[in-house]
Amino acid sequence: MSGRKIAFFDFDGTLTTQDSFLEFIKFQKGKTAFILGFLRFFPWLLALKLKLVPNDQVKQKILVYFFGGMPESVFQQACDRFAEIRIPPMIRPAALVEIERLRKLQFDLVVVSASAVNWLRSWSDGLGLQLIATRLEVKNGRITGRIEGKNCHGEEKVIRIRQQWDLSEFQEVYAYGDTPADKPMLALASRSFYKPFRGE
Repeated sequence: MSGRKIAFFDFDGTLTTQDSFLEFIKFQKGKTAFILGFLRFFPWLLALKLKLVPNDQVKQKILVYFFGGMPESVFQQACDRFAEIRIPPMIRPAALVEIERLRKLQFDLVVVSASAVNWLRSWSDGLGLQLIATRLEVKNGRITGRIEGKNCHGEEKVIRIRQQWDLSEFQEVYAYGDTPADKPMLALASRSFYKPFRGE
């Protein structure tokens, strides 16, 4: 085993105080459209809460409703503006302290998120973090609202991590999460942290 070290961070709720998917919709569409849209999807959201439908099915319906057919370039510009303006105030201060502490200890740092690559990439690149996240389908230069492959949630996080890294090569594996869906990823780690940055 080498002296390599790696840390995996869930994004929404772990690094942030709010859900970036919901905040992005509000940022791009406005609060009124956001509220009206979610009233429309209330039965689906209730079914999701009761575990009657899968997470990715509801997520796709919401994405199609709000963003289906939008030119990819326009969508990406909106995502980059969101990453610049809205994400920084959402990040928990203690999370940034931990990221910098681990960076000094020469950890590889990876964000693993069910949110879309589109609105996380600019922020993660700016902090020098690697990113594994949900990919959105593009056809004929337009966002369809459908997920490409699988939603990066629950066990899919573990699959994506194992596709990129042989964790047996690492002396230390840290993982940070805040929901039961993060527990498969937390189980990979030599040290895991559940809801770690909420003391501030």
